[in-house]
Amino acid sequence: MNTPLSWIKAYVPELECTEKEYMDAMTLSGTKVEGYEKFDEDLDKIIVGKIQKIEKHPDADKLVVCQVEIDAEGNTVQIVTGAPNVKEGQKVPVVLAGGRVAGGHDGTKTPGGIKIKKGKLRGVESFGMMCSIEELGSSTDYYPDAAEDGIYILSDNPEYAKAEVGSDAIELLGLRDANFEYEVTSNRVDCFGVIGIAREAAATFRKPFCPPVVTEVGNDEKASDYISVEIKDEKLCSRYVTRVVKDIKLAPSPEWMQRRLAACGIRPINNIVDITNYVMEEYAQPMHAFDYDTIEDHKIIVRTAEKGEKFVTLDGQERELDDSILMICDGKKPVGIAGIMGGENSMISDNVKTMLFEAACFDGTNIRLSGKKLGMRTDAQAKFEKGLDPNTAMEAMNRACQLIEELGAGTVVGGCVDVYPNKREGNVVAYDPDKINSLLGTDISEDEMIKYFEMVDLEVDKDKREVHVPSWRQDVLRWCDLAEEVARFYGYDKIPQTLPSGEATAGKLSYQNEIENIMRTVVEQSGFSEGMTYSFESPKVFDKLLLDENDPARKAIVISNPLGEDYSVMRTLSLNGMLTSLATNYNRKNKDVRLYELANIYLPKSLPLEELPDERMQFTLGMYGKGDFFEMKGVIEATLEKLGVAKDTRFTPESDRPYLHPGRRADIIVGDETVGFLGEIHPEVADNYGIGTKVYVAVLDVKSLTGLADFEIKYEGVAKFPAVTRDICLVMNKSLMAGQVEEIIKKYSGEFLEDYNLFDVYEGEQLGSDEKSLAYSIRFRAKDRTLEEKDITAAMDKILGKMKEIGAVIRQ
Repeated sequence: MNTPLSWIKAYVPELECTEKEYMDAMTLSGTKVEGYEKFDEDLDKIIVGKIQKIEKHPDADKLVVCQVEIDAEGNTVQIVTGAPNVKEGQKVPVVLAGGRVAGGHDGTKTPGGIKIKKGKLRGVESFGMMCSIEELGSSTDYYPDAAEDGIYILSDNPEYAKAEVGSDAIELLGLRDANFEYEVTSNRVDCFGVIGIAREAAATFRKPFCPPVVTEVGNDEKASDYISVEIKDEKLCSRYVTRVVKDIKLAPSPEWMQRRLAACGIRPINNIVDITNYVMEEYAQPMHAFDYDTIEDHKIIVRTAEKGEKFVTLDGQERELDDSILMICDGKKPVGIAGIMGGENSMISDNVKTMLFEAACFDGTNIRLSGKKLGMRTDAQAKFEKGLDPNTAMEAMNRACQLIEELGAGTVVGGCVDVYPNKREGNVVAYDPDKINSLLGTDISEDEMIKYFEMVDLEVDKDKREVHVPSWRQDVLRWCDLAEEVARFYGYDKIPQTLPSGEATAGKLSYQNEIENIMRTVVEQSGFSEGMTYSFESPKVFDKLLLDENDPARKAIVISNPLGEDYSVMRTLSLNGMLTSLATNYNRKNKDVRLYELANIYLPKSLPLEELPDERMQFTLGMYGKGDFFEMKGVIEATLEKLGVAKDTRFTPESDRPYLHPGRRADIIVGDETVGFLGEIHPEVADNYGIGTKVYVAVLDVKSLTGLADFEIKYEGVAKFPAVTRDICLVMNKSLMAGQVEEIIKKYSGEFLEDYNLFDVYEGEQLGSDEKSLAYSIRFRAKDRTLEEKDITAAMDKILGKMKEIGAVIRQ
C-alpha cells in the first residue's frame, strides 16, 4: 500500500510533521511504514523563471541564449539551452548555479542529485539551467502536460501560469511531498484505502479527521428502469451495487487525480477509468465500469462459470474457466470475471454513451483461488482477497458518482440497484478498564480509554461498558483487541516495565510433556517416525478389529454433526489410525516401516454423555518388515527403563485382545497396574487393512505411566569386592514362561543378587517334544566383603527348590 503524504493531509488538514516523524509515529501506533521516498530529496534552489529574451548561440546551431528573469525586481540571468520548445514570455522552472536537480533529461536519477555550476557552453557563459520534468525527478505519468522532449513550460498550465517569478517551483509543482509505503496486515482491510490510513494518522497525531463529504447525486430517473441484478450464489457474492451514468464525456482526469494515482503505481487513462481506480485506492473498494449498451437484456447475473467455458478479458487474452470461478454476466453472456478483470466485450471505448457502474463484495478466498487458477493478478483482486466490508460498497459507489458529476464526465441516473441479501452488522464488544489495565500493566482512566476508542470511530456506550464496532473493523472481536487499541494510542513506549503476574514467572513443560518427550526420544533412536491420525473414526473400525458386540471399546461418543460416516465417532482405541498408516505405506511398497503416535482416546463415562469423557493419551507403536515381537518388546523395555519403571515391569501372556495374534501377545504390567499391551496383529485384522505381512504393535497408556515414572537415580560406587557367578540350565514344560523362572530368581536369590541373564534357549531331539531348556547366568556380589561358598550355595538351593515346585529341574 502506497500513498503520498499530501493525500493523507487532504483528510487530516492540520497534520504538520516531518516525513521521519510521520513514519515513526505511524509505525509505533500500529500502521507500519516500510519507508518513504521524498519527491524533492535531490532538488535545491529551483524557482519560477520567465524567459525575457532568446538569441541564437553564435557558435552552435542547436543552442540558444536566454535571458531569464528570476525575481520580482526584474533581475535576470543568462542561461544557454538546447531545448527546442522555449519561447519568449514563457514561465519555466529554473535551477540557479549552486542548486541541484534529481537527474538527467533521459529520466535517470543520480544519487544525491546533480549540482549545477556556472560555466560556458561553446564559449557563452551560462548561470543556471531550465528544467525538464525528468530533471525534477518526476515523469509525464505525474505531469501529463509536460513535453516529451524539452523544458517543462509552466505557463502552458493555467494552474501555474499565475505563479510569481522567483517563487518556489518545487512547492508550485507539488513536489514538497513524499510517497510512503505501508505494510498492512490482512485483518486491517480498512487500511488498504487512503481513508483508513488517514483515520489512523488523525488518531496518531490527535488531529481532526475530515473524510470527503459524500452526497448522493443523480437526476430524476431511476436506475432500476435501466438495469436489474440477480445474485445466484449469495455465498460468493454478498452484495452487488450498480448505478447508471449517461452522456459520458471521456477526457483526461485532472492533474491532482493523475498524480495521486501515479503515486500509488496506477497509470492514469481517462476520467472514467481513473475515477474507478481513485475510489478503489481511497475506500479500498474496487469498482468496474461496463458499457451499458453491450449489456444484453439490460440484466446483470452473478453466477459461477460453466466448466470449460471460455472468456476474453480486457487484456485480450482468452481464459478457460471452471465451475468454481464467479462471473458477472448479462442476460446471455459473461462480461467480467468477478473481482479480477472485466471482459473485452463490455469494455469502455471512446464511443461509450451510457455506462454501468459496479461496486460489489465477493468472497476473498474464492477470488484468490480463481486468480491463481487463471494465472492473473490485479489490484482489485489483491483487495478482494482480504475480505472486504460489504457496507463500504454503497458509499464508494456514491463517491464515484459524485466525482463523475464534479468532473463533468457524465450525467448520473438517480437511485441505484442494490442487492444485499444478508446485511453484515458490526460487533458489540464489552470492555473492562480494570481488566485492560491489568493486561497492559498500566493505570489508564476509563475516560482516556473511551477517548482512544472514539478517535478511530469505535462508538462507546459508557453505561453498559460496550463498544459498538463498525463492520469495517474486522480485527476487533473481543476485549483484548480493545486493549490493543488502548495500548497503541497510549503509546507502547509509555507502558512501564512490570513483572508478569501469576503463580509463576517462568514457564516450563508439564510433567506429562516431559514423559512424552522421553518416550519420543527412545523410539526415534530405535528408528521410529512420528505420525498423526484423526480422532474421528468410523463405527466400522470395531468390526475390522474383530471386537465382540459387547466389547466396552464399542461404546464410543457419536459426533452430533459429523463430516460423514467415516468420521462419525470419537476413537476409543488408537490402533485404527496406526494400522491405516501402516497399510498406506505397505500399499506404496515401502519395505520397512516403523511409526509411533502420541494421541488421545476418548472414553465416555456414560452414554449419552452427561460429563466430559476421559481423555487418555496413548503412546502407540507399529511396525512391519525388519523386526519381530521380541524387538518390539525390547523397544518397550528401553522406554520403560528410561522412565524408571523397568524393574517393576512384567509381561503376561494372558492378554485377551481379539485384534492380536493368540500366541504372540502380552499385557504390560508395572507393579499391579496394566499400562499397555504389545503383540503381533491378528492375521485376519491385517488382511482387513490390506497388509500382507506380519505387523507388530504396542500401546502404552501415558497417563498411567506419568503417575508411575520414577527419576530418582541413586549412585552406587564401584564394587570393591569380586563377583561370584553361577550358571544353571533348567528343563521345563514349554507352557512355563521365562518370566515365571526369572521371578523366582529375583525373589529367592537373597540380598547378594546383582544380576541375571538368560543366555540360551534350547528345544530339540535331546528333549521331549513338549519340553524346552533355559540357561541362566546368575551373578552375586557383596558390598562389604568377599562372598564365601556357603553364601552362594544357600541362595542356589532356595532357587532350585522353588524351581522344582513349578516343574523346572536341572538339565542332566
